[in-house]
Amino acid sequence: MLITALAATLAVLTSPSPVLAAPVLLTGVESRYPHAIRLEHGTYRGSILVALHGFHVVNVMRATRAGKKFRQIGTFTDEVSAHASCCGHLYELPRQVGDMPAGTVLWAGSVGLRHEGLKARIWRSDDAGETWQHLSECAREMPGGGLWEPDLSVDARGRLNCYFADETHERHSRYIGRSVSADGVLWSGKEKVVAVSDGRLRPGMPQVKRLPTGDFYMMYEICSQPDQYFCEAYHRSSRDGINWGDPAWQGMRPTTKDGKYFAHTPSITLAPNGTPWGRVILMGQMLMSADGKVDPGNGRTVFVSENGGRDGWYEAPAPVAVAGARDDKCANYHPSGVASLDGDELIGFASDVAANGSCHTSWATSSLPPFPG
Repeated sequence: MLITALAATLAVLTSPSPVLAAPVLLTGVESRYPHAIRLEHGTYRGSILVALHGFHVVNVMRATRAGKKFRQIGTFTDEVSAHASCCGHLYELPRQVGDMPAGTVLWAGSVGLRHEGLKARIWRSDDAGETWQHLSECAREMPGGGLWEPDLSVDARGRLNCYFADETHERHSRYIGRSVSADGVLWSGKEKVVAVSDGRLRPGMPQVKRLPTGDFYMMYEICSQPDQYFCEAYHRSSRDGINWGDPAWQGMRPTTKDGKYFAHTPSITLAPNGTPWGRVILMGQMLMSADGKVDPGNGRTVFVSENGGRDGWYEAPAPVAVAGARDDKCANYHPSGVASLDGDELIGFASDVAANGSCHTSWATSSLPPFPG
């Protein structure tokens, strides 16, 4: 593994810097918190879907397999709490769940306001993102609490899992919880997945992917730490997407060989590299140096691991550079991306503050270093 990591680092250092095309605005209106997936089933197999949060509305855009041009194809507003929605993730069912066949597209997001109690609501699309209908609610909180960043995954038993960041447990400032459903409609009670022993710490932003090996991989952040690691990315793995180890364990922190790491809003996507594990590409809001200072590569860097995210992370160029990326609800907040079909490029999405003070999301493509072998 160390040899692979060293070879990957040398490949990056010796490869010519890629020429990046100028980012292109997805829309000219308010748009933030992008989340993108590549469809694997149905008529639009290979197409790219992106969900964006606007003013009280979720906009869905789609591009062809090559990802050269995006157009808006769908939009919806949650009728229960139309005045607020946040931090939604897209997911395509890899197999049938209940009456939903493989290829059904789901969106899960936080809906509501603190004074009314936030809910993790799920919407369903049967036509690759063009039309939407409300499906169910996988979790909720009492008024005054917080329930954020729901993410969906189908475990090895074929059940739909809904992961979320829950702020209302009496012994934890925040923990990552989960509810489970056999049909996507009726959900179990909440259970803890990451609830670290120091209850002041705040795990959140869970995102789960199934690797080519069949193993499951979770990236998340832990905030409010008392030292330089104030809101950093962590990860853990599971053989079945059910058992994730001791909830009290913080997990492993992905770092480069020279100690760089991401702070805030980690997001991952997978890419093929000709190995059984595949690449994991990690994006985050802020890039930090080993000494805890903002790194010169902040806002224009992603991490790549060639062995399923186990170790050996190295840097690659972010498709959309966000100058001055910082702890902010717009500037590079939750960047997202999907790999090209051959795994040689990253099609990325990131938000930044526009000249008029609103938040706009752009996309671009960057080259990924060749697999070092």
